[in-house]
Amino acid sequence: MTREPPIPETMTLHVPFRIVKRGGRKEMQLPHGVRPDRKADNTLVKALAPAFRWKRLLESGEFATVSELAEREGIAPSYITRVLRLTLLAPDIVEAILDGKQGPEVTLAQGLEPFPLAWQLQSSHFSL
Repeated sequence: MTREPPIPETMTLHVPFRIVKRGGRKEMQLPHGVRPDRKADNTLVKALAPAFRWKRLLESGEFATVSELAEREGIAPSYITRVLRLTLLAPDIVEAILDGKQGPEVTLAQGLEPFPLAWQLQSSHFSL
């Protein structure tokens, strides 16, 4: 019978990472090439939901204009217009956002900025 070496009581583990600000929050950024399991970005998901609801309300004719919808919702028309832009994202990008697989470079701020309407160009625009 051989004896195993004793297990140390404490262990020190060094993990290289840095803290970065993302959307007003601090986030841990791992070294290049290391991809952690990600959770869905709640900010993006919470913006997608009303975007598709507002689109449905406009398409159904319940509201004739974005201004009418904005007045009813108590939100600036310009904000509704920017959020509605999210409904133009390619289905695979929307799915990646909902699954939390969109990558750290896809943020709500980036989604509210103008982006290519062609779905093929969106993946390269959002670095997917």
